[in-house]
Amino acid sequence: MSGGEDQLYTPLNVPKPLGANIWVVDGPSVSFYGMPFPTRMTVLRVSGGLWVHSPIAPEEGLLAALDKLGPVRWLIAPNPLHYLHIGAWAKRFPDAVVWAAPGVAARSAHHGLDFPVHRVLSDRPHSDWTGLIRQKLIPGHDLLQEVVFFHDATKSLILTDLIENFEPGKLGRFMKLATWIGGVQAPHGGTPRDAKLTWRDKPAAAAAIGEVIGWGPERVIMAHGKIIEEDAVGELERAFAWLS
Repeated sequence: MSGGEDQLYTPLNVPKPLGANIWVVDGPSVSFYGMPFPTRMTVLRVSGGLWVHSPIAPEEGLLAALDKLGPVRWLIAPNPLHYLHIGAWAKRFPDAVVWAAPGVAARSAHHGLDFPVHRVLSDRPHSDWTGLIRQKLIPGHDLLQEVVFFHDATKSLILTDLIENFEPGKLGRFMKLATWIGGVQAPHGGTPRDAKLTWRDKPAAAAAIGEVIGWGPERVIMAHGKIIEEDAVGELERAFAWLS
């Protein structure tokens, strides 16, 4: 990979605290349509256990670090593109409950992969995290139909692909051009251009996003790129203006 894109957010496989009971863990890049994408998962500690969003490839040092933070109790596959490592994590933590967005199991089966027994995510938080984590299904796309989450205590909105925010200074020439064309380059990242063009139900998505923005996020964590730490509401309004 050019431009050191496999090491964008070092140190890798290390929980990095963003506040009380919230961490992100950056993993090695993966190839998606021939392009290197950095990976990131978010970990929350709620009700005495760990809530793991979009798990990256399991690595023994990472698993040992998580063991010190608490027991892994929930594994979250938030959209039909972020599920590949759920099976390995479910085997490692057999007592954890797997939650997956609509469409995840079907896409997994389409690619000939077995997906663990799971519960399907919706707009309604499970009782284990009600009052701690809010969630909303953003409908209208086959792959980017995503369940987003809001950690009330830190006012952190947790996304996967609805916003990508690649930093051009950390990219090689090809990836820099591709992210510019795709409209997903920091400091003004957004929804990938191809997703905007293929979104089936923009009014429904706009209504859902409007509710999410109304929660008043102060931080936006995404799977790919720079975390938004300033004017989060303004950046969300800008990034999703295409829905109006």
